[in-house]
Amino acid sequence: MRQTWRWFGPRDLTSVDDMRQAGVEGVVSALHHVPTGAVWTKDEIARRQAEISRMKDGSSSGLAWEVVESLPVSEDIKKQKGSWREHIDNYKTSLENLAAQGLETICYNFMPVLDWTRTDLAFRVAHGGTCMRFDLIDFAAFDIHILKRKGAAEGFDAKVVEAAAQRFAGMSEARKVELAANVTAGLPGSTESMSTAEVLQHLDEYAAIDAERLRAHFVAFLEEVTPVAERLGMRLCCHPDDPPFPLLGLPRIMSTADDYRRVLDAVNSPASGMTLCSGSLGARPDNDMPAIMREFAPRVHFLHLRNVTRETPGTPASFHEAEHLGGHTDMVALIAEVLREEARRKAEGRTDHQIPMRPDHGQDIVDDLGRRGQPGYPTIGRLKGLAELRGMMVALSHPVAGLGQ
Repeated sequence: MRQTWRWFGPRDLTSVDDMRQAGVEGVVSALHHVPTGAVWTKDEIARRQAEISRMKDGSSSGLAWEVVESLPVSEDIKKQKGSWREHIDNYKTSLENLAAQGLETICYNFMPVLDWTRTDLAFRVAHGGTCMRFDLIDFAAFDIHILKRKGAAEGFDAKVVEAAAQRFAGMSEARKVELAANVTAGLPGSTESMSTAEVLQHLDEYAAIDAERLRAHFVAFLEEVTPVAERLGMRLCCHPDDPPFPLLGLPRIMSTADDYRRVLDAVNSPASGMTLCSGSLGARPDNDMPAIMREFAPRVHFLHLRNVTRETPGTPASFHEAEHLGGHTDMVALIAEVLREEARRKAEGRTDHQIPMRPDHGQDIVDDLGRRGQPGYPTIGRLKGLAELRGMMVALSHPVAGLGQ
């Protein structure tokens, strides 16, 4: 596996120097400052590449921008409203510009409104560190009693509705504000909490779009951009829903293996594939991560390796971000499947036989606790995760393990 690290740009509290010391081989980044739907110009792409190439003292970092995460798909495209056709044309132009600068792997998602959802951004775990958490009762309390979305209670089990009412009744005003801010932190492009009125407006625009219609819009998008990616020798890889079940009455169409089958079969091209995120998909007990890797292996273009502990049975469930070797995903079995696929690709002579991976999320530990960095992206916690993943990769690739490449 190609060991990479996500970097949010010059404002990221983890510096290029830090990445270099972590021993990563490549960088995952994006032009977060460019408005969604606009063209990524060659100049802006080159500027980010230059930022990654230099350390603080101006010397060469030896690192390069290798994976784009994410080239965002606009809400207009997802809804097929407004400027969606212009945005698709801009997306194609951005792909052309990225390819011209040597970038080949493009991660994106097709989640409506919310890119990810958590109720706690600093949940304290037993060892004293913190992590991100999704508490189903807290989320129901937000949806029913803070957002007051019409029909919200109908989307939850009766026991969850009752527990949410009790939870909300005992909630301080400060916690209500914090909960709303945590949930809306996953709104794309948002750096501040949105008002409930603004969230409801977003939701209203999806009132007439069910899962089948959203999937049709997704396939239409892929039919437009995949031929461009294929011509350019690029790999598009869709990230799964996070969490992988419906929220706020919104449709979810990339939450299970069947969801991926339907979309990848509809636009059957090696240029269109999967970002296998073991944490997102792993929040459902019916998602067998080693089996999913085995089934979709030839079209897995990018790996997010993280783990979650499911706190309640069934789907939807409460869960929190576990240590990389903890949680409910068998990470050793998953990595073994990845290494088998890499060996198969190498034997075929595929140039992309080495699949880029990054240690996704991580628990805030040691110095992370005082940094107040990007939620889910602690420096020390990810470094610990990378070390653990690297250790598994090296051990499983050793000749005595029989998976060496």
